[in-house]
Amino acid sequence: MATEYLQKHNVEEKVAAAVAAALKARPDDPVSFIGTFLSGRSAAALVPKAVVTKPIDGQMPGTSGLRKKTRVFMGENYLNNFVQSVFNALAAEKVPVEGGTLVVSGDGRYYNKSAIQVIIKMAAAAGVARVWCGSDGLLSTPAMSAVIRERGIGGGKKPFGGFILSASHNPGGIDEDFGIKYNGENGGPAPEKVTNLIYDFTTKLESYSICPDLPDLDLTKPATHTLGSTEKPFTVDVFPCVEDHVALLKKVFDFAAIKALFERKDFTMLYDSMNGVQGPYAKAIFLDEFGASPTSLINADPKEDFGGHESASHGHADPNLTHAVELVAAMGLNKMGGKISTEKPPPSFGAAADGDADRNMIMGSQFFCSPSDSLAVIVANATSIPWYKDGLKGCARSMPTSMAMDLVAKKLGIPFFEVPTGWKFFGNLMDSGTDAFPGKPTYTPFICGEESFGTGGDHVREKDGMWAVLAWLQILASKNTDPSKPIFGVEDICKAHWAEYGRNYYARYDYEGVDKKAAEDMMAAMVEKQASMIGTSIDGMTIKEADMFEYKDPVDESVSKNQGVRFIFEDGSRFVFRLSGTGVAGATIRMYLEKYAAPSDDLGLDAFDVVKPIAKIALEISELATRTGRTEPTVIT
Repeated sequence: MATEYLQKHNVEEKVAAAVAAALKARPDDPVSFIGTFLSGRSAAALVPKAVVTKPIDGQMPGTSGLRKKTRVFMGENYLNNFVQSVFNALAAEKVPVEGGTLVVSGDGRYYNKSAIQVIIKMAAAAGVARVWCGSDGLLSTPAMSAVIRERGIGGGKKPFGGFILSASHNPGGIDEDFGIKYNGENGGPAPEKVTNLIYDFTTKLESYSICPDLPDLDLTKPATHTLGSTEKPFTVDVFPCVEDHVALLKKVFDFAAIKALFERKDFTMLYDSMNGVQGPYAKAIFLDEFGASPTSLINADPKEDFGGHESASHGHADPNLTHAVELVAAMGLNKMGGKISTEKPPPSFGAAADGDADRNMIMGSQFFCSPSDSLAVIVANATSIPWYKDGLKGCARSMPTSMAMDLVAKKLGIPFFEVPTGWKFFGNLMDSGTDAFPGKPTYTPFICGEESFGTGGDHVREKDGMWAVLAWLQILASKNTDPSKPIFGVEDICKAHWAEYGRNYYARYDYEGVDKKAAEDMMAAMVEKQASMIGTSIDGMTIKEADMFEYKDPVDESVSKNQGVRFIFEDGSRFVFRLSGTGVAGATIRMYLEKYAAPSDDLGLDAFDVVKPIAKIALEISELATRTGRTEPTVIT
């Protein structure tokens, strides 16, 4: 009798569904959740609540989004205000948020998990129908771009954009840095028009909308969480974080040829994920695809503090000679790029990624390849990569990046561009001639890069650390097809490149945490004296040109001013000063130094030594020590 009663009312089926929903949602109070579910009130969780707030100063997103100290983001309404301002800006731009798909994930740093849950609840309030998250809430920055561009194709669910929770190479932790950036439907950073609109909304926000009754979700494994109703659907799909990016990279590169390189007994590799988000991708590609030994990966487990202050990198997941301490030592170099002795022979190839995996460092045995040289070498050898087998139609570099790439582009006879720092400028060039910019020239296939260890191509709209490493592995594979011959390594490739094109000796000095006003006053003083210095000589070097770099975008015709102070000498050498927008405390002054040597010149000198005379002049003209009190750079790369 009791059984018939239960069957009549489908109790067993309803309870099973409620338990299944609870297992998917993993709420803090499962009993309450099941009760709510059985009462038919689950849809009520999707009723938005307007929360009164007020504007918070300083929420202007820069080229890399909004970055502040983690505790600032954890403050009352700070994250919520910014997210609401993004949704408001998208509505103003008529982006199809309601009923659309949004991607939300990050680099795994502290507060990522909590921030994702907040954004999911605010997305539901904004009318989003689907939220996609990488497993464990992880997606590298290039993987986010890949998901936005690739995952929804053909299924009618293509995302309108995504939130990346990252402060890139900045340290993570409750007392360190956090960040958030919105990327649009092309997978690239929001254009300046949108970021300006976002900021405008942050200055006048009076309330934000959220669905506070939605449960926190289990993001640790792939699953589909159905939280809405037939009338108002809302799902959160958790998918394997490596899936889309690895699939796309397989289209770009010849994995079989790279695997053959790994099968050579005389080829060894060491890859440092620096406890950032790249770990799962490194395991999926190097171990699962290429069969590399697990010992070829170090720091491959993502950590909220990137290893913290007790780690060799001190939690600073920045792939350079200073911070990638373990890798650099294993490759037989010190932090200045000088050779040191090692207990065992250094690996043939070494590489590293930053916190969100969009940056890279390339090394050979006792050899450091500068990012500027890396870009030039990849452009010169692009046809060895299947994606570029028919040749490039364009390439570009950021203004501070060395001019090595220009020499290659001129020889190839392809258009090349000098743009401000910021990947969005590359994105416009890659989207030229598409539906976004019809009637404009097409520059894809396309390769671009920045001296700040960022390199990439037109497969996504972000710089891509794994792409750069695979590009080098593909080039190495193409030059090492005969296993009977010794490995032709990174150093050999670079030296052969210099012998053909000459060498652009290059270095960058970073002065971090400088008083912002002092830094700005220093820049202004240099600009003021530039006109009077043209034609003058210092230490035997005559200044030919001096200006503040300004860029008119050939695609959207926007103008970007105040992009860096330049002094160019008659022999083509130059120095550049720029204030970085990636820090959260004070200002970072970056000083870039470059001197060209022709193929017939001495190409084997130490780059840091070659540019020291230029550094002396730059420091004299800028009055950096006097104005900032800083006598030594924080980092030299």
